[in-house]
Amino acid sequence: MEDFLELLTKSTADQTSVSGSRTTSPMVDVPVMAPPLMIKGGLDPYTGEWNHHTAKHLLQRSMFGPNSAQIEEAVQDGMEVTISRLFSPSPEPDLPINYNFNGDPFVPLGEPWVYEPISQNQGFSQRSIRAWQFGLVLNEGVSLREKMVLFWHNHFVTSDGPHGKFIYQYIQLLRDNAFGNFRDLVKHVTVNSLMLRYLNGDENNKNAPNENYARELLELFTIGKGEQAGPGDYTNYTEEDIKEIARALTGWTVNYPAFNVAGPHPDANFRTTRHDTGTKQLSHRFGNAVIQNEGAEEYKTVVDIIFAQDEVSRFMARKLYRWFVYYHIDEDIEANVIEPLAAVLRDNDYEIRPAIEALLSSEHFYQENAIGCMIKSPIDFSASLLKPFEVELPFTIIQQYTTWYSFFAVNAAFQQEMFSPPSVAGWKAYYQDPIYFRNWINSVTLPLRRALSDGMALGLVNIFDQPWGIDTLKIVDKIPSAEDPNVLIQALVDLALPWPLTQNQLDALKEVLIPGLPDFEWTIEYGGYKLDPTNELLKTAVTTRLKLLFRAIFSLPEFQLH
Repeated sequence: MEDFLELLTKSTADQTSVSGSRTTSPMVDVPVMAPPLMIKGGLDPYTGEWNHHTAKHLLQRSMFGPNSAQIEEAVQDGMEVTISRLFSPSPEPDLPINYNFNGDPFVPLGEPWVYEPISQNQGFSQRSIRAWQFGLVLNEGVSLREKMVLFWHNHFVTSDGPHGKFIYQYIQLLRDNAFGNFRDLVKHVTVNSLMLRYLNGDENNKNAPNENYARELLELFTIGKGEQAGPGDYTNYTEEDIKEIARALTGWTVNYPAFNVAGPHPDANFRTTRHDTGTKQLSHRFGNAVIQNEGAEEYKTVVDIIFAQDEVSRFMARKLYRWFVYYHIDEDIEANVIEPLAAVLRDNDYEIRPAIEALLSSEHFYQENAIGCMIKSPIDFSASLLKPFEVELPFTIIQQYTTWYSFFAVNAAFQQEMFSPPSVAGWKAYYQDPIYFRNWINSVTLPLRRALSDGMALGLVNIFDQPWGIDTLKIVDKIPSAEDPNVLIQALVDLALPWPLTQNQLDALKEVLIPGLPDFEWTIEYGGYKLDPTNELLKTAVTTRLKLLFRAIFSLPEFQLH
């Protein structure tokens, strides 16, 4: 199959209206810097009205692109039941398969490769795991798990897996601990093979301590630097602490032979001869704690000492806040949201679920200006074109993997490449002050986003040499009273956008649907199709109008937000 993105761009460049002229709609402007929103309210439970607006907000921040049935179910069930459902156990997904390489001696086409020996060809497992992960996003159901997997991947950044097995083991670790104990997850990640490779933990030995992981463990994974307090002193830890913790983490190596045989593989090997058995002395920032030689258990003591500092809870509370709510944290939010959220973490021994539940059920989370205030990440954006509009993949499993991988590649072009963030700090949208999630929209990514949304709306995405996209009639036929253009447009806006539109915007959309015509013209045209749905002329006429309407909705700046 040709490159998906190339086909996508070509198809949208060539699209024409019914009359043969190029269809046009206003381009979304690249966002300019504006003062951050001042979101009020604290962590007290939300007691306001529960409706379609609030239910959609919860699901959009907790999932990738909820559809109308899932939103309506949430409205009926209420906030507490819906949040509980988001944490429900998920069925274990099928193992990723070899979907496009015929030459592997151990893994035939269409078969899982996770527990098979590694052959000389490395590429097929890399493509497979990336396709598989996007497939899990599309098939997540009403669940927070995949959103948290992406959160943890952005938090515990890794890259450069030499084979899909390394990535599979790492991603399963994140999935299994998605809303479990943060302290325990830090311990698991510390001796994970992919992390040992990525931050040189497997090179860390008593004769040549490597400080890379120790530095990121403190700065990015647990406690944060804090303000510079003096030479080599960052308020929360010192340069000497990095050196001493690096010594405590010596001895761990990747168990490469275990990845080359059939069956499960352990995380890593601990080699006593590579471990520094001397006493490690931490600074006053950690109460002058002393770490004695504990061999293979010493890394756990390191993590426990770090977690004895309350600042860990504040650091993680801010990370969760920026993931689920908004980037800006002012003094009011620090006092009324971050501090009580940090207390929830400490009071629950760093179990993540209670903290997320408190945040997602808080009055702060449902403040009106907290709704639709985040630019969609690339994965959120592509999912929002597929899932709410119930786009089907009526293909074989091999073709599904091919399509999933194509969307992985599109997201990478949008500058969110799963399993390869740009740096150990993750994607800039979640940390780079003052731009934060404005990083997602730029002169490169915006035209590509428009190419994808145009192609999906007009059904002009070329895949397997066939035009493919949203079945607009399938969506519209489910809308009660869709023969009324005002009802139709409002229903689509409610599904696609985070906010209500102004009357001028609604009128502009109606002008796209029935340019220069009175409302009853749509009623007659759509009603005629409903009376005779097998009439191809009527069906084509209605579909053409709907495709242009969907395209116009997707072109609105609001569609970039959730």
